[in-house]
Amino acid sequence: MTLIVKNEVLTSFCNSLSKTDFITVDTEFLRDKTYWPRLCLIQIGGPDQEAAIDVLAEGLDLTPVLALMRKPDLLKVFHAARQDFEIFYRLMGELPFPVIDTQISAMVCGFGDSVGYETLVSQLIKKKIDKSMRFTEWQKRPLSKKQLEYALADVTHLRIIYQKLSQMVDNNNRKSWIKEEVNALLDPTLYTFDVREAWKRLKIKNPTPRLLGIIREVAAWRENEAQSRNVPRNRIARDDVVLSLAIQKPRSLNELGVVRGLNDQQKNGSTADKILAAISDGIAVPIDDCPKVLKTQKNKGKSRPTSDLLKVLLKLKCEEHSVAQKLIANSDEIDELARNDGAKIRALNGWRREIFGEDALALKHGKIAVTMKNDKYKIINI
Repeated sequence: MTLIVKNEVLTSFCNSLSKTDFITVDTEFLRDKTYWPRLCLIQIGGPDQEAAIDVLAEGLDLTPVLALMRKPDLLKVFHAARQDFEIFYRLMGELPFPVIDTQISAMVCGFGDSVGYETLVSQLIKKKIDKSMRFTEWQKRPLSKKQLEYALADVTHLRIIYQKLSQMVDNNNRKSWIKEEVNALLDPTLYTFDVREAWKRLKIKNPTPRLLGIIREVAAWRENEAQSRNVPRNRIARDDVVLSLAIQKPRSLNELGVVRGLNDQQKNGSTADKILAAISDGIAVPIDDCPKVLKTQKNKGKSRPTSDLLKVLLKLKCEEHSVAQKLIANSDEIDELARNDGAKIRALNGWRREIFGEDALALKHGKIAVTMKNDKYKIINI
């Protein structure tokens, strides 16, 4: 068990790993008190060695680690990689490549949607992970032996999981099935968050284009403040406060002062000026430039029975083929298919159409039916 804190040890370790076919990678970080994740450890494992790299060690240069992440002939294996990718993108300005995510691999091997690492360890390796260190304050030093064992287990078990899942994927000729999902994870726009898209996180009742235009500006103000101060966005203003500001549209300090949920600094001075400016900007946006209100709710009611039936079919087909439902279609895509045979969705293309899409269209047009016998659903031809 190794904790690397010196540059010469890190360089030697990374040089050794660079000669292997694949490495397993995980990170430990904190973000409950910050906007940006604070990286504390990087764990890396090779076929026969592993180490935790103390990112917080004074003077430690991560260049050898980043070189591994960029090495084009070295596969990087992660599990549930998105947050790890966010961290490496901030470190490198690019994403690790090439990569595989065992959570995605497991989705085409009968383990369901978004299977956890602990489940794979239990089912594929027949071992149990000690969860007592799950909520460790990873920035505190020194780290205990038990903490390091927990951190390293994330890469030692992962190499066995990767090898077993890879064999299962190959045996079932499903490598192409996971390629699209892995490529989607490598989209840099996932890790370069536009503050003017922050409003989409909010749950908004009875929206109008004008209201959305104001919410967009106020949410962007909050996001900018959170990023610049490196604090969680709700420390700046809760979601309900953002909505209240957009609905009440205060135009002066007096009007701003009666909005509930703002602190004293936000009701006066430069912060208040920024809030009022955001509201004014939202009011001034030409209506054609405001976000559009999606007009799908009325249609959803009419197609709901069809959607519900298609979801039953999706469950049946995914169980039959041992593939996770989210790889085939999400709820919005099912609703779109219920309304439109020519929907531009994943389920009507490629391998997804073969295992679900064709039957979905047949079900809509009465060529097949879903029945129940002995508490089990069954597909029959008509």
